Amino acid sequence: MTPVRWGRTTMTVLTTPKVDLERFREQGYLVVEGIFDPVADLDPVVAEYSALLDTLSDEWVANGTIKRDYRELPFAERLAGVLNEAGPSGFQPFDISLPFNGVTEETRIHLGSQVFGLLRNERLLNVVEQFIGPEILSNPIQHVRIKPPSRLLGKEFRNTLVGQTDWHQDQGVALPEVDETEMLTCWMPVFDATEENGCLCVVPGSHTNGLATHCPGTTDARKALHIPDEIRGDYYLPVPVPRGGALFLHRQTMHASLDNKSQGVRWSFDLRYQPIGQPTGRPWFPDFVARSRSNPANELRDPQVWAQMWHNTRTHLASITEKIKTNRWTGDEPVCAA
Repeated sequence: MTPVRWGRTTMTVLTTPKVDLERFREQGYLVVEGIFDPVADLDPVVAEYSALLDTLSDEWVANGTIKRDYRELPFAERLAGVLNEAGPSGFQPFDISLPFNGVTEETRIHLGSQVFGLLRNERLLNVVEQFIGPEILSNPIQHVRIKPPSRLLGKEFRNTLVGQTDWHQDQGVALPEVDETEMLTCWMPVFDATEENGCLCVVPGSHTNGLATHCPGTTDARKALHIPDEIRGDYYLPVPVPRGGALFLHRQTMHASLDNKSQGVRWSFDLRYQPIGQPTGRPWFPDFVARSRSNPANELRDPQVWAQMWHNTRTHLASITEKIKTNRWTGDEPVCAA
């Protein structure tokens, strides 16, 4: 961070951090601090989501989905109160991706301009470029996770976007077409991610063992698609990330999240980037060119066009009846049947 004096005011200019690629290749993960300006880049996202919560709670009180709007509570407690009444499906309007199945023209998705600004953040793309090169595609495997304290939520929220996340590899939750794709995960907290509030955990070096078997989730939500414990082993490392930073993961690094045992919210975005021209693993969802040094005219810069791409996808998914296969796993794998 470099202070720049302009008249009587002081403005902080963020410079692009240098990536330790050797460490990333060895460990399969890397925390990079100082990417985002908390005030300029992150606070507008918080404001956008706070307004969304206001809109949804007003609407749901009016139609009887919830009994009250919980406006007297802090954000974490308010979100928990609203979701406990609305149920796990109540989080879908906050997410930045559509569900895999059961999509209708009324299925909601958050496609705000501030979120699009995060996806195309210049300093973030400068960092991503150090990992995968200057021709960068925004992969549509993306989510927002806003996790209130786990004590405030019912057990039905486990393994949802507001609950604890089971062990997995990001390559393992996509179709086999992604196996040769240089997919890079960017996990970025909106506020400090700590062990207490549920930061991610990784198994360092696990990416060197290749793709592990994943087992499908259970109907009672105790497990989502996951790597069995007998494959993962016992050792893992919690990885706190300060606000303004991000955790970058190799596509085969095993990771999970801890429970949020704090008094506040644990809020993060899961973003993916890859070189242009490689398969995304979710071919029915829209990708876009985030950066192209060779052909900047191909870059998508309009958030309304991005939103329309997702709306068109929603229309298509609402028109089909067959269930979409989202990954390679059947549950018949020996370790899953045990």
